[in-house]
Amino acid sequence: MAPWTHLDGEGLYNVAKWSCGYFRINSEGSVEAVVDSQQNGPIGIDLHKLIGQIQRRGIETPLLLRFDGILRSRVRELNNAFNAARAEFNYQGPYRGVYPIKVNQQRHVVESLLEEGRKHGTGLEVGSKPELLAAVALQADGGSLLLCNGYKDEEYIETALLSSKLGIYPIIVVEKYSELATILKVSDRLGIRPTIGVRTKLGGRGSGRWSESGGDRSKFGLTTRQIVDVVETLDRQNKLSCLELLHFHVGSQVTDIRAIKNALREATRTLIDLTEMGCRIKFLDVGGGLGIDYDGSSTNFESSMNYSLAEYARDVVYHISEACREADIPEPAIVTESGRALTAHHAVLVAEVLGVSDNATSANPIPLNEEEDDKEILKNAQAVCEGVSAKNFQESYHDALQLRDEAMVLFNVGQITLRERARVEEFFWRTCQKILRIAREQPYVPDDLANLERDMADTYFLNFSVFQSLPDAWAIHQLFPVLPLHRLNEQPTRHAVLADITCDSDGKVDRFIDLRDVKRTLELHPLRANEPYYVGFFLVGAYQEILGDMHNLFGDPNIVHVDVDEQGRPRLTHVVRGDRTEEVLSYVEYFEQDVLTRLRRHIERSLEEGRMTFEESARLQRCYEAGLQNYTYLAREKDTVDPTTPGPGMTNGAPLPQVEIQPQPQPLS
Repeated sequence: MAPWTHLDGEGLYNVAKWSCGYFRINSEGSVEAVVDSQQNGPIGIDLHKLIGQIQRRGIETPLLLRFDGILRSRVRELNNAFNAARAEFNYQGPYRGVYPIKVNQQRHVVESLLEEGRKHGTGLEVGSKPELLAAVALQADGGSLLLCNGYKDEEYIETALLSSKLGIYPIIVVEKYSELATILKVSDRLGIRPTIGVRTKLGGRGSGRWSESGGDRSKFGLTTRQIVDVVETLDRQNKLSCLELLHFHVGSQVTDIRAIKNALREATRTLIDLTEMGCRIKFLDVGGGLGIDYDGSSTNFESSMNYSLAEYARDVVYHISEACREADIPEPAIVTESGRALTAHHAVLVAEVLGVSDNATSANPIPLNEEEDDKEILKNAQAVCEGVSAKNFQESYHDALQLRDEAMVLFNVGQITLRERARVEEFFWRTCQKILRIAREQPYVPDDLANLERDMADTYFLNFSVFQSLPDAWAIHQLFPVLPLHRLNEQPTRHAVLADITCDSDGKVDRFIDLRDVKRTLELHPLRANEPYYVGFFLVGAYQEILGDMHNLFGDPNIVHVDVDEQGRPRLTHVVRGDRTEEVLSYVEYFEQDVLTRLRRHIERSLEEGRMTFEESARLQRCYEAGLQNYTYLAREKDTVDPTTPGPGMTNGAPLPQVEIQPQPQPLS
């Protein structure tokens, strides 16, 4: 058998299929982020070395790496795909992408998208008053589209209308019919002509996990009767020209391209009929739904998509173009709200393994001693373990299960001791280990052994919170690519599930991507003494940060924005410290001065009662005050890494250039 190389590691974790070229494994066995350097083309950044350099700056894991160059690349790829399709079908209307900031509202993310997007006319989409205020501040003087969705009150509408005075082009989309009267009332009061859109409820639905976002039972949108009422109301008030946009949405992460084609057929019929009613629809907003291939299978599985970005763009342009030409109406500007496709790839969550809970690592039975040899159940357990073979491995599994159950009964009635029951358990797990090795080599595995791989898996404990950093993995069982960030030129020999540090049994990741199915274990390497082992969670740039919660009061992780300089070297553009303990405590009404005052009161009482020395009281107070200012996640043991020893990435090349570390994002300039 040929020796294991980094290429085998790349194939095992299917990196080339899900990464869209943004990640790869180098010859040293480390994951690289392939980042656009603007001046020098794509540059590979070794993530293992990068983490070492970041940690030497006092920034610990868990941390979220954001690559601004990937954001820029995604904006370009989306625009290039639509412009190529427009050229192919001679489409006369422009393409105007907008970014729905609900997908990731973090300011540095939105700024990076807009910086590149200004070259392409990229705008923003908002769905609430806070999002509207954020977008107005970032978009002023940009001249780009600002789509105002969601439910609206007068304050929302007034702000949107007034933003037009800043050079923004706001379009207020009517999601429910009653909003129209409010829009017209506020616009009359301000003396500002509104630009209005309507969202239609399509009869058809999308595909995948979020298919119910469309269809007749959709939360948002107008029925055909309500759209007709909007047109008639505007016509009566001589404001029909204000209606410029038609919007529909078939759901997030559409997995099957046929759902998009069907929606386009229905939407273009609505466009044609609105035009025949006297409307001049300048924008056709096809909404979101452009998927991400999380597992790399290119199928209509809920964590994949059976189409490419180019195919999506071609289908959108083609169907609109054909409908407009057949009806002999002007081709509108095509608007998309592709948030997941723009942001998912740019972020990587990095967590360090704290420890492992493993099962038996050896299949060699330990002989019974003379005292144990008198126990029938122990002799039987040893015999089953020693007798496992390719011919009887299924029968041996049944026998081992029966003996383990029998041992529990005997223990409960006092017939065997705790130590003896433990020996039966030991033989059971060693038997299962031998059976599993045989089963892996079989062309067919019996049904009752199908879960043995999962049952025998190690548990790798990681310093992070699933609920804070991967909420979709817990809430909807979303799959994310997961793999070690280094040692990928070594063959991984352990099969594991991942557990976080929350006190919750749901705080785990036990479903992993695979080309043909969902794997229940992940291949990892055995840990080495005094050597950190890092695991990366990829494609986490969409929704995860804003949906995360503070279960067990674990707060936001450290965030590092990474880019490359003119020489192609990585640099940290922004560092946002994760939540400190005093911050998360304040969210639940435990304020720093209050808890410190209470602590001092308890200390004084303990001193008076002689339960504590003065030295102990001083030590407790120092520890408590330091804890309030510390990271909410576990700190690395102080003696596990020699601070004088160069960390990963410090032996080759210069360290990263210095960057000012902010406890929170810097004020808007």
